[in-house]
Amino acid sequence: MTKTPPPAASLDHLDLEILAALGERADITNKALATRLGLAESTCAHRVRSLRTRGIIRDIRIRVDEAALGFPLQAMIKVRLANHTGAKVTALFDALVAIPRVLQVFHVAGVDDFLVHVAVQDAAALRDIVLEHITIHPVVRGTETQLVFELRDGRGLLG
Repeated sequence: MTKTPPPAASLDHLDLEILAALGERADITNKALATRLGLAESTCAHRVRSLRTRGIIRDIRIRVDEAALGFPLQAMIKVRLANHTGAKVTALFDALVAIPRVLQVFHVAGVDDFLVHVAVQDAAALRDIVLEHITIHPVVRGTETQLVFELRDGRGLLG
């Protein structure tokens, strides 16, 4: 389960400036970040460390071009469940995130119960994910697959 971050009130303007700068460029060096924000390097390092310790910065990830790695086809697979017992939902969630080529899994409210974002090499690989990894679970009532034509990032929380 994801840890709930502290309320925004516990973040001051400097925290928000640090987060915005890191959101634009997560690989910025501490020295460059400190210079950009007009801070001492030690102050900047302390503030970033504090944001990590408090769970506000959860991680830093590399983003890759899926197509350049041989996985040009992206899709969202909607998954509907037959029943919703806690243990079965948790077990399916764990199984979905463990499937190769799965980028993200969303547990959602509404007609569908999960959205599974995948990147694969072709339509046959997409079919195989659905048939060999998702519909094999007895709790799954049905799936619907939507192809992703294009994906763009939004402005984010601090943009």
